[in-house]
Amino acid sequence: MYTGKAVRLERLFNRTTRRCIIVPLDHGVSHGPIAGLSDVRRIVSEVAEGGADAVLMHKGLVRNGHRAGGRDLGLIVHLSASTDLSPTPNAKILVASVEDAIKLGADGISVHVNMGDASEGAMLADLGRTAREAAAWGMPLLAMMYARGEHIKDPFAPAVVAHTARVAAELGADIVKVPYTGNKADFAGIVASCPIPIVIAGGPKVNSPREFLQTAYEAMQAGAVGLSVGRNIFQHTYPQGLVAALAGIVHANWSVDRALSITGEA
Repeated sequence: MYTGKAVRLERLFNRTTRRCIIVPLDHGVSHGPIAGLSDVRRIVSEVAEGGADAVLMHKGLVRNGHRAGGRDLGLIVHLSASTDLSPTPNAKILVASVEDAIKLGADGISVHVNMGDASEGAMLADLGRTAREAAAWGMPLLAMMYARGEHIKDPFAPAVVAHTARVAAELGADIVKVPYTGNKADFAGIVASCPIPIVIAGGPKVNSPREFLQTAYEAMQAGAVGLSVGRNIFQHTYPQGLVAALAGIVHANWSVDRALSITGEA
């Protein structure tokens, strides 16, 4: 591994635990100015102080999130985009480059692929090309891999999730983000079949903090190296406290009850 890539990965992962909490803030392109993202600098500060290891955002938002103070955290620039206004919202295209991310001071980049969509081929080509460029620059690449398409009966099926994770590894990603399957034993099998680190997606906003923390706990017990969670953090009433609870689970092996106790919720 190039020294540059090693240095950048150390900015994305906790150096002691080799685990990570990533907070994506890229939802504005897909969904518009949703709740929790109107003040980007504030939410970046809150998740940083809570113990997040990195944030993820589109290139134009970086200047709005830069704080020039407070606790440091890593930056991942997202290169893929589509909108809910499109007739084909699952068809992600590249809207930024590795060089764009480097100029912005990024520690990593990310690309989104929806396997099973009619545009899967183009998205895989983008992933492969970006992996090649990222390797040349020593830039860590996170691949967000989902199964979405008319032939996908169950996007959380273990065989389906395992397939998406494996594709990311085979095409050159350094880290892969996939949804949690809901079963610890099944997910452990997915981790075992994937030669790169896996982080779990946060998914839709949930109403139960305990349910959310339980998912995080089970994923870590199954071998995930961390979380990549957006809405369930930045739309929470106390994002800093929730991130601190997640940090306890991810970095200190806390129980769900202990983590829940610092959020002020039952």
